[in-house]
Amino acid sequence: MGMTPEKIGRKAIRVANAAVNFSVLLFLLLLVAFSGYALWDSKQLYGAADAARYERYKPVEGEDTKSFAELQAINPEVFGWLSVYGTHIDYPITQGLDNMKYVNTNAQGEYSLSGSIFLDSDNQRDFSDFNSILYGHHMEKQAMFGELGLFADKQYFDAREYGSLYYDGKDHGIVFFAFLHVDAYDKSVFTAAMKGQEAQQQYLDNLLSQAAFTRDATVTIDDHIVLLSTCSMESTNGRDILVGKITDTVYDDIFRTDETDSTDTQETVPRWKRILSQIPVWAWVLVIAILILLVSAVLRRYRKHSRLADKEDSTDSGKE
Repeated sequence: MGMTPEKIGRKAIRVANAAVNFSVLLFLLLLVAFSGYALWDSKQLYGAADAARYERYKPVEGEDTKSFAELQAINPEVFGWLSVYGTHIDYPITQGLDNMKYVNTNAQGEYSLSGSIFLDSDNQRDFSDFNSILYGHHMEKQAMFGELGLFADKQYFDAREYGSLYYDGKDHGIVFFAFLHVDAYDKSVFTAAMKGQEAQQQYLDNLLSQAAFTRDATVTIDDHIVLLSTCSMESTNGRDILVGKITDTVYDDIFRTDETDSTDTQETVPRWKRILSQIPVWAWVLVIAILILLVSAVLRRYRKHSRLADKEDSTDSGKE
């Protein structure tokens, strides 16, 4: 005799249940695989942007700069070095023929989503212009210009006054005197190499009037200023800008020996993110492999259970 409607219904339920379980398990497996890949990809991205990657190339005035020359041999468009004391901003500076190349090209001339710190293409490499603009991506994990947004906190701004700028084979100091949050299309700010005393004075006055914070650094149009610009998390077209005056005096980096302060920027990254970022890739691969084995075992169990149930149904049908 054929299967009764009741047995057909039970079999249909088992098949549907197995299909649902398989779909859920497959979705979870894909989710874990994607998460593992995303973490690996993120680690690769931030590893490529880590300032430590370029540390060996950093020039030191008065000492052998062969290492910096090696970087310039790899990429002749590298011409200087920027450091912002009390942050992880410690990178070579590049400049292309336009402002697009180094958005996705690293200091070694290779394609990279993290890009480089680069000087506006309208500026002179000797920073002889009244105002020079340096650009960099806003990234997490203290990479590139990711820490500029922290200067929106007055206490943070007040504690970090100095930096250094290396170019033309010589170190120079930077005194940071203003922090701004502006629109990316604000030409009154994003116009490099202003010419004429009147235009320069208007430019300087505009910066100070828009600044969220300032400090008295006695800046005039006879000085040379540099703007560090990056995307802001506060608005779609927003830009965070730290403005400094270039000086012949090179200031001491008080954070170099202050171990307690050197770790304070790490607190801006959630603890769970730091822990996950430290898990090696092989561990994620192992977890995914184990999950695949577990899913395979569960599927085999379901298939075996389904075969046994079908066999019982066939036996019951034969008896009838």
